Amino acid sequence: MISTKSSNLSLLKLLQLSSPTLPVGAFAYSQGLESVVESGLVNNVESLQNWLFDTLKLSLKYVDLAVLSRLYQAWEDEDIDTVKYWNQQLYAQRETSELRAEDHHLGVALARLLSDLDIPQANVWKKYDNTCFLTLFTLAAVEWKIDLEQTMYGFLWSWLDNQIAAAIKLVPLGQTDGQRVLSNLLPKVPEVIQQAQVLDDIDIGASLPMLAILSSQHETQYSRLFRS
Repeated sequence: MISTKSSNLSLLKLLQLSSPTLPVGAFAYSQGLESVVESGLVNNVESLQNWLFDTLKLSLKYVDLAVLSRLYQAWEDEDIDTVKYWNQQLYAQRETSELRAEDHHLGVALARLLSDLDIPQANVWKKYDNTCFLTLFTLAAVEWKIDLEQTMYGFLWSWLDNQIAAAIKLVPLGQTDGQRVLSNLLPKVPEVIQQAQVLDDIDIGASLPMLAILSSQHETQYSRLFRS
């Protein structure tokens, strides 16, 4: 019974951590999707689904998920030097100033929140100029005893949910269209997570040139709903 209660609490904490209501400001960013829509590359359900799946399998698998597992282990081991190393590697993978600024803003916001929620290890990360969101996300997961695989699921669901919410406003799409895209992509998540968990350090890294170009263009886009 104690074990079941503990597992249920960890699940609830994962839902809290992955919720779009988490007060870090993720809703204000589209991760380049606004320029993607402006360019016409995404203009309906099918093109949105293809764009998100390509990003998932070509970028998040090789960068975010692979680094997530290493950050998680480093936090468990209380190895702060390794945490800082993988945080720097993650920051270096952001290909534009816009993507770096977004990651830093969200990371510092989460550091503030976790400090207020009695996780003292987060406090120092408020002052760094390269703090990444995923670094604090994994800290919370370890402190709240959410297992690694479930942490990966929560992170990907949060990313997909945010991207689809942005697309509904930008394309625009109906709410049912958004749920259709989510329903079609969720079955692909387990395989991506499984593949990410067996990557070697040398395999970590990805470049999406079109996303980088469009993200750069978004910085000076004439009319925008989302922050740069």
